[in-house]
Amino acid sequence: MTTTTTGTTTRFDLGTYRVGDAAAYWLVALRLITGWWFLHAGATKLLAAEPFTAAGWLANATANGPIHGLFVFVANTPWLLAVTDFAIPVGEALIGLGLIVGALVRLAAFFGGLLMVLFYLGNADWAHGYVNGDLLGLAAFVTVAVFAAGRVFGVDALLAERFDLEENRLLRFLI
Repeated sequence: MTTTTTGTTTRFDLGTYRVGDAAAYWLVALRLITGWWFLHAGATKLLAAEPFTAAGWLANATANGPIHGLFVFVANTPWLLAVTDFAIPVGEALIGLGLIVGALVRLAAFFGGLLMVLFYLGNADWAHGYVNGDLLGLAAFVTVAVFAAGRVFGVDALLAERFDLEENRLLRFLI
């Protein structure tokens, strides 16, 4: 429950009202769909016959993006490229797994959102308009995080029952 400077109180109680139940089920569906999307993306990169590398995309495919210089720097810096080549598939898989089981959902959604921002800026030729799959992915991650979707049929719900979230602000932020 949050009280604003105008004195109004806002309360999100998923499950109290019928519309709350519908919203809770939709959040679970969105969490699972987004989780599968990222788990699949990461797993296919990790299990591919050839090792994943982002070098070509970073150096070439991002030419129209506003942070193309940063991407080229990463592609041309061996240790940064090695970190990127590891972080993208492993990160995608872990983000997806976290969302599917509903564990540390806000943390997973933060990193998923960060990846979506980087993908959005990297794919910034915007030939098909400003709204694309990367931006919609960002919207999905923000929605899952804002409404703490892991607390509905997820491990985060068990953590919320086990620990006092009013006193443990870090855990409340992460789940």
